[in-house]
Amino acid sequence: MKNIGLVVAYRGDAFAGWQIQKNARTVEGELKRAAAEVTGEPVTIYGAGRTDAGVHARGQRANFKTASSIPAERFAYALNAHLPEACRVMSSFEVPLDFHSRYDAKGKCYTYRIYRGPIADPLTADFSWQVSYFLDVDRMRAAAGDAVGTHDFKSFQAAGSSAKTSVRRVDRIAITEDGPMLIVQYIGNGFLYNMVRILTGTLVAIGSGKLAPDAMAGIIAAKDRNAAGVTAPAKGLELTRVYYENNFIKM
Repeated sequence: MKNIGLVVAYRGDAFAGWQIQKNARTVEGELKRAAAEVTGEPVTIYGAGRTDAGVHARGQRANFKTASSIPAERFAYALNAHLPEACRVMSSFEVPLDFHSRYDAKGKCYTYRIYRGPIADPLTADFSWQVSYFLDVDRMRAAAGDAVGTHDFKSFQAAGSSAKTSVRRVDRIAITEDGPMLIVQYIGNGFLYNMVRILTGTLVAIGSGKLAPDAMAGIIAAKDRNAAGVTAPAKGLELTRVYYENNFIKM
């Protein structure tokens, strides 16, 4: 028996999210089916995170155990032959038998893309949120700084979360510009349900002047979802990387 680690990329708009659902195509479901076809065994897929419908991934992590004799590094090619084009295993490798993609994760990096312009770019529209009004990037950066650190992020948690606590540590929020594209990168030890999308919606509200420049600290203190901004669209969000203590990071 061996444990196979995977780095998985997918277009979120092609799936009803990561987690297996009845009568819906999901990333976990497609990986489970493909692995069973390749190994001839019933397979359980363990993912690092449950991305929602429409959310993309470049560095999702997963693992499964198998008695197959296929070399670990060849599983990427074998699985891709059985997966839809919208989902690809970018690499596969053997990890310790007790490794678990979710429970061993130490942190995650998410990237959110905002396209600033009056007309949507057809080449990026599926992967970004178009905002046609002016955004003050300096105000957004200052507000992002107020969200860095360990806080109770209840104001940024959508209804339906099963998290035992809403306290999380955000290590970094970096906002960079690439022409009309505004790229917001979040790194932290974990994120609540829709937390990144609500944080992004709040930063956009601050950048546009709908919320005060110093609103972020008050929103965090309120611990009230109604105090924060809108939930940014799923299509702008990407799970970029998952971090592990023992550097099981192979892209």
